[in-house]
Amino acid sequence: MTLSDPNDALSSALRDARSASWSVRAEAGRRLAGAAEDAEVAAVLHRLLLDGQDTAVTQETAEALLERGDVLGVRMVLAALARADDDTGDHLDAALTNVCCQSDEGLARLKELCSALVSDADASIGEEAGRILSGWACP
Repeated sequence: MTLSDPNDALSSALRDARSASWSVRAEAGRRLAGAAEDAEVAAVLHRLLLDGQDTAVTQETAEALLERGDVLGVRMVLAALARADDDTGDHLDAALTNVCCQSDEGLARLKELCSALVSDADASIGEEAGRILSGWACP
């Protein structure tokens, strides 16, 4: 499967990520989250996480990445959180709450993943992971 194939669902999601419609961009973020390992997709997801036009795009994309339940998804959200303005950061935190605070198991999983990220090569990701481990609490 190639990303440049116009009939491919991934290509469609990559196109939709450039839409003028916030709801189309948000849905694209959800669809692309499952392919976050791909460098081209990861770059688009990073842009959607920091969407300057609508924080719903940010939150939907972040929730989809967190629902993966893996280091990569959490790492991408933490990378965006480290670079976000206050408003966008609030929506990234809301995504963490919505996905990871629904159960004790969800919170334990987040902390386990953050433990793996505190020594990340990107110091800002490590700092965000440390913030979560040292005092971030579900509301």
